[in-house]
Amino acid sequence: MSGSVPATTATLTLPLVFAGPLQSWGSASRFSRRGTENAPTKSGVIGLLAAALGRDRTADLADLAALRFGVRVDQPGTRVRDYQTAHHLVTDVSMPVSERFYLSDAVFVAAVEGDPELVGELYGAVRAPVYLPYLGRRSCPPSRPVDLGAPVAGSVEDTLRDQPWQASPWYRRRRGRTASPRVELTTLVDAAPGDGGADAARDLPLSFDPRHRRYGMRTVRPDSVTVIDPGAHAHRAAAPAHDPLSALGDD
Repeated sequence: MSGSVPATTATLTLPLVFAGPLQSWGSASRFSRRGTENAPTKSGVIGLLAAALGRDRTADLADLAALRFGVRVDQPGTRVRDYQTAHHLVTDVSMPVSERFYLSDAVFVAAVEGDPELVGELYGAVRAPVYLPYLGRRSCPPSRPVDLGAPVAGSVEDTLRDQPWQASPWYRRRRGRTASPRVELTTLVDAAPGDGGADAARDLPLSFDPRHRRYGMRTVRPDSVTVIDPGAHAHRAAAPAHDPLSALGDD
């Protein structure tokens, strides 16, 4: 795969894919309960990109936070819960039991849009990361490379609409037995403040400094796109001929 990027335009968009046995994208986790959203958060993806670039946790995030961000739910996965225990390293006192939530067998397509030079740098970083990427938590490694190819001209919305369906083969086969080739997928995209029908989320990273992590609000517009499953007809096996009374003979 070539590492080149398209000719300079006003902005470029980098397509990404997040697939793995477990993912966890928290935006409001506190104390002993660590939840996950139903799709990757902007703070989680910016953290992944900052790590790929090799940035320190105290580094300025302004350029990455300014990127437009969107995500598409290609395979929603299943929410699972885990209980964890721990002991204090110094006193050996048992810590409170914590609940941790994950998404199992989920697949998402994400996109970040911005300055062509920065997006090109991010493309190189995710292909040869300084720190290995993980899907929200360090215990959640990706099961495939996170890049979907070179940056493309066009918006986040264009990219989420045009990227092929990335769901796992077993998921596509299961869905394709009964459904049409057209697949409607949920998208969540950065929107301007005051955009009608948009929601608010506190997952805009301002600082990953462990002494004082800070997050701001961003506006998110839910929508949907339709993609085509090219193997839909192949998934449908013809029903075998079967006569439930054949064993009784002709009498």
